[in-house]
Amino acid sequence: MNTYNDLPVYSLVVNDEEGTGVDFVALVNAPAIERNFQAFNNRVKFTANEDKRLVTGPLMIPDSMIFRRDEKFGEYYVTYTAETIKKIAEKFMLNQYISNVNTEHKTPVKDVFMIESFITDADRGIGSPKGFEDCPDGTWFGTYKVNNEDVWNQVKDGTFKGFSVEGDFIHAPFQASKQLPLELILIDEILSML
Repeated sequence: MNTYNDLPVYSLVVNDEEGTGVDFVALVNAPAIERNFQAFNNRVKFTANEDKRLVTGPLMIPDSMIFRRDEKFGEYYVTYTAETIKKIAEKFMLNQYISNVNTEHKTPVKDVFMIESFITDADRGIGSPKGFEDCPDGTWFGTYKVNNEDVWNQVKDGTFKGFSVEGDFIHAPFQASKQLPLELILIDEILSML
């Protein structure tokens, strides 16, 4: 079994027959992907612009290790390949979940909706937004319009700093994205044999 920080690693995957995928995006204080969104202005990285009321940031980053703890698996890490993220984003849009937003994975909110969704793809000339240039190819970005006054005030005061996806996934044996450098894939294969 593959490990990271001495804990098991699973690839999360989706399957049409299983009804898996992302069905909500949460506004959270501490995103599991450890990347905050930007609420556009020039003063600091995270500030608010009263006119636009837009927040943009990564929803999913390929091959990032996300710590999890639950009764079924104990402590472990999960990751998504770029290929899985593409499939998840396509299902999310197909199911028209652009208004499925909640706060801290608990309370659904109204008047917050996705106005942009894209996956970075160097071959197609789709790069990361300014401030996120270090995100790898295959990162799923979203921009949300926040018309809900209470939620917007919480964005401005820093209560909500980023996005967190939620849905149902299948825990599969670890698999790296095809985009990883060959040497990292080979190292992973060698470690899995030990």
